[in-house]
Amino acid sequence: MAENIGTESQGAQEGWGETVRTIFWALVIAAVLRTVFYQPFTIPSESMRPQLLVGDYLIASKYAYGYSRYSLPFGPKLFKGRIIASAPKRGDIVVFKWPRDNKTDYIKRLIGLPGDTVQVRQGQIFLNGKAIQRELDGEETIVEHQGFSRTVTRYRETMPNGHSYIVYNMMDGGRYDNTPTYRVPDGHYFMMGDNRDNSLDSRDWGYVASQNLVGRGESILVSVNSKFRLFRPWTWYNFRSRFFTSLRKNR
Repeated sequence: MAENIGTESQGAQEGWGETVRTIFWALVIAAVLRTVFYQPFTIPSESMRPQLLVGDYLIASKYAYGYSRYSLPFGPKLFKGRIIASAPKRGDIVVFKWPRDNKTDYIKRLIGLPGDTVQVRQGQIFLNGKAIQRELDGEETIVEHQGFSRTVTRYRETMPNGHSYIVYNMMDGGRYDNTPTYRVPDGHYFMMGDNRDNSLDSRDWGYVASQNLVGRGESILVSVNSKFRLFRPWTWYNFRSRFFTSLRKNR
């Protein structure tokens, strides 16, 4: 009987050991995938409407622009600059560390590359002295995350490289509808939100350094409205029909 108890105890220990090893390697694989390939992000603000809504869960590719210290969890100072670097393109939706604290994740659209001049006149972007193509796309009544409804004017902007997307204009003569001319320094980028009158971006806090880039927005995995609560299963039906929506196609 004692021998049987010892055998059962040894088997239980081996079983626990196998479980611990499985969990360990699962965590290692997840960490590698998150650090090297893809990372999920949530959208907390209205600044990128209509492309991104509060409650969207998106995936960003970490490898798209290469890697910097901010590609790693907690941003350790292991190296400077970027390795295996690839330049982002105008019109990309970019996740980056906010330059004022180098910690907070922000997501905006890339407007200006190093060496570009960027200016906004009466709500229209002038890139290197030339107006970005902008076409009126009608009006839309939206309900914001806080529950307020408002009517916005839609415009379709088209970058010189052909990247096209919809932006919102809430009012004429807004705070950032007329700006000085910004000249983007080497190694930096100029970012703007698509919800132009409801976005704090490079017009407010300046340029984003190359090493602050975290990844390129690829697609929306899932989207939930304000009634969804993770720990209240009876609210789980509050999904929007935005599953696997690409962020790289003209929209």
